[in-house]
Amino acid sequence: MQSYDVIIIGAGASGLMCAATAGYRGKSVLVIERSNKIGRKILMSGGGRCNFTNLHNSAANFVSKNPHFCKSALSRYPARSFIELVERHGIDFHEKTLGQLFCDDSSKQIVDLLLTECDWAGVEIKTHTDLTAIEKTAEGFLLKANGGRFSCRSLVIATGGLSIPNGGATDFAYRVAEQFGLEVTPLAAALVPFTLQPQQLEHLKQLAGVSHRIIATANGVSFTEQMLFTHRGLSGPAILQVSNYWAPGDVVELNLFPGMDLLAELKTQRETRPKAEITTVLSQYMSRKMAQVLCELFGFAGQMGDLSNARLTEIAEQFSRWQIKPSGTEGYRTAEVTRGGINTDQISQKTMEAKAVEGLYFIGECLDVTGHLGGHNFQWAWASGVAAGQAV
Repeated sequence: MQSYDVIIIGAGASGLMCAATAGYRGKSVLVIERSNKIGRKILMSGGGRCNFTNLHNSAANFVSKNPHFCKSALSRYPARSFIELVERHGIDFHEKTLGQLFCDDSSKQIVDLLLTECDWAGVEIKTHTDLTAIEKTAEGFLLKANGGRFSCRSLVIATGGLSIPNGGATDFAYRVAEQFGLEVTPLAAALVPFTLQPQQLEHLKQLAGVSHRIIATANGVSFTEQMLFTHRGLSGPAILQVSNYWAPGDVVELNLFPGMDLLAELKTQRETRPKAEITTVLSQYMSRKMAQVLCELFGFAGQMGDLSNARLTEIAEQFSRWQIKPSGTEGYRTAEVTRGGINTDQISQKTMEAKAVEGLYFIGECLDVTGHLGGHNFQWAWASGVAAGQAV
């Protein structure tokens, strides 16, 4: 049987970050990965360029039953710290909108960075290793796997959530939590496209591929970004963001004219272009096809000069406060993250250790900490990994 100070289950972002941090402290560290590929979700992220953090990251960018839980780790390992690590490894990167940082070249550079750090820190990594049992002992933990038996003083679970099952996602972390008496809050796919009712989709599917800037609102939380019509419903950054705050049965409100007083504009257009069709006027601010399809869906037609104030008010209200009730989401298959997770009330916010189980740690996505789109979930992986790595 092989013994280590620390065993980390999961060779993803948080697990490798934790491993390197612990290894640099002189701990003997083993990382166990069930698949043959290390950092699969990192490689898939950001269109293959890995949106590895966000310049504006803060606790306000996360959803959790306990919104204060993430503050300690994020403050001790902020975005700037990971950016400095990226720079030390000579990785070129660029900023996209809203502070999102991407590799210029490839997501593989981030995986290589983590593997290099683990190598320098003396970390051992075993792939193709399936755990069959975890037992608590007086000294720590005993692990049984297809690759043998291992023991450790500290055990870190870093296997993520349920999102993107073809990326290797499993419910392993939640099963371990339940084995040791920890509560798992309700789970849901998050940062995920919406699906629509068949009748509504029948009208809108001809807009598949059309993108438009909107304000999306669910349960009082709003995001101003692009929306994308799809063959199944609605996607794009605005929709993915607001999905974090949506629950089945909720209405999502879409403002198709952010920053514009549409009613005032329509009245002006009626004065200056009385012969123009309403679809022609609206197509100044969105694609002609989108204006035509939506006017048909909402039942709006006619020349501007024939439209009363009441009718213009109705049009403005509909386009500025379009109420949609999604039939659901596309689920974990396309979700970027899992909302909910291990109840953080039972986890130390400083060390990520389970309060009732000495030596057992949970980090990353498996916890009830869900970030906004744009690199925030990676920053939580880095920060929670470092927090545990400093404590084990």
